[in-house]
Amino acid sequence: MTSSLDIAPLVGRGYCCSQAMALLALEAMGRENPELVRAMFGLCRGLAQTGGTCGILTGGCCVLGLYVAKGADEEEAHPMANPVVAEFADWFREKTAVYGGDTCPAILGEHDPHGPSPAHCGTLLAESWDHILEILTAYGIDPSLPRGEG
Repeated sequence: MTSSLDIAPLVGRGYCCSQAMALLALEAMGRENPELVRAMFGLCRGLAQTGGTCGILTGGCCVLGLYVAKGADEEEAHPMANPVVAEFADWFREKTAVYGGDTCPAILGEHDPHGPSPAHCGTLLAESWDHILEILTAYGIDPSLPRGEG
């Protein structure tokens, strides 16, 4: 099981949540892809730093797309691509209901009288990565194999 201690070094090196999600997937595949990691920056802090939908959710959906989506003319999407991504999104929204929604400000508790709690993000990131691995396994997808190599 992934812990927030496993995630902390990524955040400590300056990556946001969506970038951390991509880095975890790339690490699982034994790959590096700085272009993808840079692209994930657009999802940071709730879509372009706007405080919208959390980058863990949007980044997680993108990561699942790495495993199930069509990426070239000669490829077909995994037959269960839509349910795979939907399962994660539904789980995440249910998980974040306790915070009052799936936006960065809600999860951080920016409007909490006791102040924001970034620890929520680390815990949620670790739990989300674990759930992504569970989903992939349930659908017979090996997280260590990039799309098309399984």
